Amino acid sequence: MPAAARGRAAPGGGALSEGIGSVGGMSQTAVVEGVLERITYSNEENGYTVARVDTGRGGGDLLTVVGSLLGAQPGESLRMEGRWGSHPQYGRQFTVENYTTVLPATIQGIRRYLGSGLIKGIGPRIADRIVEHFGTDTLDVIEREPERLVEVPGLGPKRTRMIGAAWEEQKAIKEVMVFLQGVGVSTSIAVRIYKKYGDASISVVRNQPYRLAADVWGIGFLTADRIAQAVGIPHDSPDRVMAGLRHALSQSADQGNCFLPEERLIADAVKLLQVDTGLVIDCLAELAADEEEGGVVRERVPGPDGEPVTAVYLLPFHRAEVALAAQLLRLVRAEEDRMAAFRDVAWDKALAWLADRTGAELAPEQEAAVRLALTRKVAVLTGGPGCGKSFTVRSVVELARARRAKVLLAAPTGRAAKRLAELTGAEASTVHRLLELKPGGDAAYDRDRPLDADLVVVDEASMLDLLLANKLVKAVAPGAHLLLVGDVDQLPSVGAGQVLGDLLAPDSPIPSVRLTRIFRQAQKSGVVTNAHRINAGEHPVTSGLPDFFLFVAEDTEEAGRLTVDVAARRIPARFGLDPRRDVQVLAPMHRGPAGAGTLNGLLQQAVTPARPGLPEKRFGGRVFRVGDKVTQIRNNYEKGRNGVFNGTVGVVTALDPDEQRLTVLTDEDEEVPYDFDELDELAHAYAVTIHRSQGSEYPAVVIPVTTGAWMMLQRNLLYTAVTRARKLVVLVGSRKAIGQAVRTVSAGRRFTALDHRLTGARPVGNIT
Repeated sequence: MPAAARGRAAPGGGALSEGIGSVGGMSQTAVVEGVLERITYSNEENGYTVARVDTGRGGGDLLTVVGSLLGAQPGESLRMEGRWGSHPQYGRQFTVENYTTVLPATIQGIRRYLGSGLIKGIGPRIADRIVEHFGTDTLDVIEREPERLVEVPGLGPKRTRMIGAAWEEQKAIKEVMVFLQGVGVSTSIAVRIYKKYGDASISVVRNQPYRLAADVWGIGFLTADRIAQAVGIPHDSPDRVMAGLRHALSQSADQGNCFLPEERLIADAVKLLQVDTGLVIDCLAELAADEEEGGVVRERVPGPDGEPVTAVYLLPFHRAEVALAAQLLRLVRAEEDRMAAFRDVAWDKALAWLADRTGAELAPEQEAAVRLALTRKVAVLTGGPGCGKSFTVRSVVELARARRAKVLLAAPTGRAAKRLAELTGAEASTVHRLLELKPGGDAAYDRDRPLDADLVVVDEASMLDLLLANKLVKAVAPGAHLLLVGDVDQLPSVGAGQVLGDLLAPDSPIPSVRLTRIFRQAQKSGVVTNAHRINAGEHPVTSGLPDFFLFVAEDTEEAGRLTVDVAARRIPARFGLDPRRDVQVLAPMHRGPAGAGTLNGLLQQAVTPARPGLPEKRFGGRVFRVGDKVTQIRNNYEKGRNGVFNGTVGVVTALDPDEQRLTVLTDEDEEVPYDFDELDELAHAYAVTIHRSQGSEYPAVVIPVTTGAWMMLQRNLLYTAVTRARKLVVLVGSRKAIGQAVRTVSAGRRFTALDHRLTGARPVGNIT
């Protein structure tokens, strides 16, 4: 990467320069020069880094440096200003206060610099060839005459152009990084800012910092606010207050709410911004005065207790909620019926034919669900595990196809879609792929171009959030039938809304059937039996069952270690299951000794350890290797055939240091490439939070349930985790924590007015 401070280090490598002055009797500041060999820890949030530097003193000794090394990469020669100190455990170390990069001058330094993966298109092998050809002139050639790279054997014009472009881009990114270093913005975010704004990056950051929160993924209000303060935006600026209000609404949506009551929003904003209540009220009024410009809508709706509240929505959620209710009612009331043949069908004959074809008869409530799906335009089927939802869905599909109906099957996740396809013997896809979402998030299918289907069946509908449900229902043609299938007792969707719950509200016009009978075969399953016990508020049976176990560990750290041992060693040894493919650890929360973050690091060491000669890529605090189980952590409509979405799981199948790219084979059997600067979109998935596991099913799940996650322990959380398992559940933790989870019912419904809109009632009134 080109230097922040141009120049060359003196031949011979790094150097140490001790005191260059002292301040107020404190330890003297010093300058250290050396080559950054490796980063052992990096906090992407604040830039704090622990690294090892070769100062050129020989003997193979490396110096530990700590502090903000924002943007520094292994292989770079650094000139660091800071202070010497000592750590009680790690000994002598250097604390960096600021640094500049210095281009290396020796053959060895240049080779190490280029081969470190700094410049896209140059890996260790190509770096060797370039340096062998140009020697100490290598960096001058890349800087001033990049077209000469074609002289190097094996480098064609295409790669030469790519290297030249990457060099120029990194120069510009480095300037942005230097500018942002003072406000603690991470390397990955600096790259994103540059990709979004290009040469205008510094101007936008300096003059319109709150744009970053809206435009750049990974930059929230708090980061934008820190930048704004650094560039002199006043604390009581209306721009700041309006950005803070939008942030509070966005945070609420991340917690599942479609709106916030006005009084709560104002209180949250005053607390966040530390400004006068009157200023917040005035700025909210300004935002709501022009919905299109302000992006905020105020409307009187019934609150959770039925009393009217002034609801404040972000514009996309208001539009989606209004549109979803209208589209559902349009489908329910449509005069046209694309499956009219089932109005007058001889059900006795049809069900007898079905029993002969499937080898089993439907129970009365299953039969009611089948009739409902085939005779009503919109229907909901719900019920717990072992109650026959899957067989009911198969029966609906069999009868529809027997009448030559066009049937489309979908689910929110790749795993759920695969399971639906196996169950019905028909093709199934994710909802995103069914709708053919395009860059920007618009769907190829909508009201103007509906899906060519007589029946659309969507499984795992508890996962449908408001925005996705709106896109889906909009694409169902008038007269077509829509069957939504899901377990309403599971956790609601990760995104805003509780669509399935709202459709099942007491006064809902959407007809539904709830399956409650546990079939005899399912009664033999400890997994099914205990899922229903948990859902009923009873402690699970944890002894004497062949498929449900408890390993007691009172201490949270001990529970974390035991969870790893059970998942990586004991289950594979006892049941012959593959620890990567068949076993999934589901944690109540991300943080803590038994949280998904810590467990992922330990499970990676156990399942996919480092091996000599195999490439790996360190990014932030994570290391990626071939064979790693990973998950996408944001919706990215630009990747893959129809986007890659939050929660998509896959395995790293290739890692190319030269191209600076790794490849993930997703659970939808699509190979998706990730440039190294996109790796903040991926997280390891050996362990995931229970919320992120929704819609997926695994042969075996291991669930740490500890008092360390006390505030997260709720009945629907544990119920959701247990119902993710097909064959085996292992709980690890304390009986006290399990008891807390079983006893604690979720705090209540989310802020949503979909059920109110579905009753056909008019809003209590718009506010202008």
